[in-house]
Amino acid sequence: MISQDCQISQTEEPILLKGLLKKDIDFIISYRYRHLIQKDIVDYFQGKIINLHISYLPWNRGADPNLWSYLENTPKGVTIHLVDSGLDTGEILVQQLIEENIEDTLHTSYQRLSNTIENLLIVSWHSLVNREIKPVPQSLFEGTTHRSRDKQEYISLLTKGWHTPVAHLMGKALKKGEDNNI
Repeated sequence: MISQDCQISQTEEPILLKGLLKKDIDFIISYRYRHLIQKDIVDYFQGKIINLHISYLPWNRGADPNLWSYLENTPKGVTIHLVDSGLDTGEILVQQLIEENIEDTLHTSYQRLSNTIENLLIVSWHSLVNREIKPVPQSLFEGTTHRSRDKQEYISLLTKGWHTPVAHLMGKALKKGEDNNI
């Protein structure tokens, strides 16, 4: 279990190096955190900041990775990676693909991805915190990156909000004759 011999602190607010040093933090897990971690923190905690991302990187870096995996028909999965000063561009530590389920909605697929990433963290925890996993660089020349505003063009497709069946979204963002690698 992760919490054994660990004190865990959680925040949704932007973090500052001064505050982390005051709290004597020695390892950072970013999960569903909406802020970029500043370069001074990344530099100070080199190799001791991981991000749990519900996409199979290098695809769907940034916002709404679950949605984009269907809109662009990219691999579905989760990734634990080191944090660098980019947006989900750090070296990959652990990944897991999930099976596509045509019966899913965006909500149910998100739940499956969340459960998968949380379980992956639990089974990988000791290897991650002890830095026993060799990081693998991601290709920055393939994959995709999205900002929150990018989905505005496709919002009309979400006829049932996050309960929209994924089958209604598959490949809707792909241009004819173009593949999904950028």
